[in-house]
Amino acid sequence: NLASIENMPNYKFVKGNILSADLVNYVLETENIDTIMHFAAKSHVDNSFGNSFPFTQTNILGTHVLLESAKRHKISRFIHVSTDEVYGEGEKDQLEMVEETTLAPSNPYAASKAAAEFIVKSYAQSFKLPVIITRGNNVYGPHQYPEKLIPKLINQILLKKKLTIHGNGLNTRNYLHVRDVAKAFDVILHHGKVKEIYNIGGSNEVANVTVARTLLKLMGYEKEKEQDEQLTFVKDRDFNDLRYTINSTKLKELGWKEGIS
Repeated sequence: NLASIENMPNYKFVKGNILSADLVNYVLETENIDTIMHFAAKSHVDNSFGNSFPFTQTNILGTHVLLESAKRHKISRFIHVSTDEVYGEGEKDQLEMVEETTLAPSNPYAASKAAAEFIVKSYAQSFKLPVIITRGNNVYGPHQYPEKLIPKLINQILLKKKLTIHGNGLNTRNYLHVRDVAKAFDVILHHGKVKEIYNIGGSNEVANVTVARTLLKLMGYEKEKEQDEQLTFVKDRDFNDLRYTINSTKLKELGWKEGIS
């Protein structure tokens, strides 16, 4: 995914583990880092139901390692990337969640991200670390890892396999194109206020089964009957949140707007 920028003078790739304090400290020191955008995370929710320990290690301890290194190196801005899942499940007609909404994570992944947020806030309070927290919707777009819903379904169609849908497929997610997300982080980096939280949310709330049907139609299965034949409904996750809905007014006031439908 990084081939297009590998020769850029302002880019350098270092492969390592966020749990390695020695490596993190070394990179911050040798590269004179003044700004951190912390995207590193175990993020596939389904996997957190089978083995949640790596989620705790990477998302909580990894964040703690990074914060401690940032504190030592007097970072001027630390942007912590969280998720809309920390708010917990939204009801069918629930109003959009705002940044002040109480966190109520309902799965191990979301709980690990919420825990990381509290550590981030504690470093802002105790050590005056200049942090900003973001909470975003589902991202989609080119180069997405194939375990995620849209690339997974596309792969199944290309391989002539049935599309697997959890439960009745009516659970919805709000999708935001990766270019819009990149623009949001650009705005937050340059115009966001320290100690603030910003929701990064789109206006594309779509049911899982609708995502599947849309992809099937785009890839040649135009009739509804043809689509029906390609869908397989499997046992739902034990805890599959109905929907997440967040309000992004605060971010829009900084000058961001969603550009891709």
